[in-house]
Amino acid sequence: MFDFQKVQIYISFLITFEYEVIMQDKIDFLKYVPIFSELEEKTLEQISGLGIKKSFSRDSVILFEHETGSALFVIIKGKVKVSRVSDDGKEVILTILNESDFFGEMAILDGMSRSANVTAMEDSELFIVQRSEFLEMLHSHPEISVALLQELTNRLRSADMKIKSLSLKDAEGKVATVILQIADDIGKIKQGTVEIEKLPYQHDLANMAGTSRETISRTLHTFAKKGYVELDGSKLRILDYEKFKEMFS
Repeated sequence: MFDFQKVQIYISFLITFEYEVIMQDKIDFLKYVPIFSELEEKTLEQISGLGIKKSFSRDSVILFEHETGSALFVIIKGKVKVSRVSDDGKEVILTILNESDFFGEMAILDGMSRSANVTAMEDSELFIVQRSEFLEMLHSHPEISVALLQELTNRLRSADMKIKSLSLKDAEGKVATVILQIADDIGKIKQGTVEIEKLPYQHDLANMAGTSRETISRTLHTFAKKGYVELDGSKLRILDYEKFKEMFS
């Protein structure tokens, strides 16, 4: 005999389960974002409902320098570069951001225009929260404000160290500084070796180091010959990370 009540219960269970899975997927990426990582799941669910997800293909410009800042962006997947164009028309890459990184917060906080261009380096998916919702979030959750201040301080210190390094060092020192920055951001360490799974293209490295692509190529091969690194396609391994860092920090 057909038990209609059991079928209803089963369907209800499936709907509830599917909803929970969808909600979990919606908040999982937020757990790894520095300014949201300490929040309770209920709060993360609220935040996930404030924004939208949007995809950008490789080389798409996400933000233009000097445009009005109206949203915060969180990288769900993919990679973007933050850059400016010098007076002579040359691109200078300030930093490369990866999954769980965020950008756009400066213009939201001070109400001024964007300070740099942001471009997708590969197909990327972003979570976008509008300025009014983000500011309300800061008011209702002071812990986010504290985490944001900590993250901004870390970025300021990192930028200050990079400026000093790039201004004082020779070509090898500049290239090493950029490699160390990338290693700290996305490198995986194992028994003293740090592996960068996908090194940025050489012209992007050159724009980060303030040098030429030829200098990048020559310096990387010099490092390999000296036994500092191993090159394997787009992979780069720093064989003795602490020693390398001590030499070039």
